[in-house]
Amino acid sequence: MAKRKKEAAAAEASAPEIQPSKKSKVLAPSDAAALQPSATDFKNKEKVLILSTRGITFRYRHLMNDLIQLLPHCKKDNKLDTKNDRGVINEVADMKSCTSVIFFEVRKKQDLYLWMAKAPSGPSVKFHVQNVHTMAELKLSGNHLKGSRPVISFDKSFDEQPHLQLLKEMLAQMFAVPKKHHKAKPFFDHVISFSVADNRIWMRNYQVVLPLDKKKADPGSASLVEVGPRMCLNPIKVFEGSFGGPTLYDNPAYVSPNAIRAAAKRAAGGKYKMKVQQKEKRKDHVSANPLPRDELEDVFKG
Repeated sequence: MAKRKKEAAAAEASAPEIQPSKKSKVLAPSDAAALQPSATDFKNKEKVLILSTRGITFRYRHLMNDLIQLLPHCKKDNKLDTKNDRGVINEVADMKSCTSVIFFEVRKKQDLYLWMAKAPSGPSVKFHVQNVHTMAELKLSGNHLKGSRPVISFDKSFDEQPHLQLLKEMLAQMFAVPKKHHKAKPFFDHVISFSVADNRIWMRNYQVVLPLDKKKADPGSASLVEVGPRMCLNPIKVFEGSFGGPTLYDNPAYVSPNAIRAAAKRAAGGKYKMKVQQKEKRKDHVSANPLPRDELEDVFKG
């Protein structure tokens, strides 16, 4: 045993030392630390799940398809059968590896409610969608590259109220395309604008047009041409959880479409009611004021 150890020690002593070649480069500790990913590096892995309920109309389906074209980082799923158990949507988002959900809920085949939620822990917001205009309906002259990354523009009114600040953050996370997404193109050629007016959020999509006669891009000479779609989002409630939970904000100025239609029916039915009341007043007037009997009434009777 001792003889083997002596032979191994002699072999190590006689072996030549390996010198680093001139071509090989030894990294300094600072350079090696720079190559390693730091804890502050953030990679946006946002994925949006878009789905709807059964019974969606053609106009709202075209609006959903327009949003799918605007968001290359989204995933589309089949129509949802139920309208009550929305907790199933969180399970679908988990299977699709999605962190956000845009859910189109249609009631009575005429009222569109849009849910935006962060799966699976929340928060979530419910909108009533009005003034819908799709790309095919508008037929505007604007056009931009499919899959390009948008510039998200918000009105300064979003910073005035707490619930608008929350909505601003949710909209920015859902509509901002990740930087290195495999379906996204590294161009900024359109602007998605969100503005607040009349306690509602108005969405517009514009193309950034640069003059063709200039070789270098000048931001001062750029113009905006609307592409579409258009829609108006009226916030109803903001929930702490995903599709439910404690209410963080309740819009006091919101009036449901059912109440508006009921008021219109009552106004239309009021005309018939006035006619009936006038007939009854006429009968009461005739009975209260009878005509006096004419003396010559029976003169020409045989």
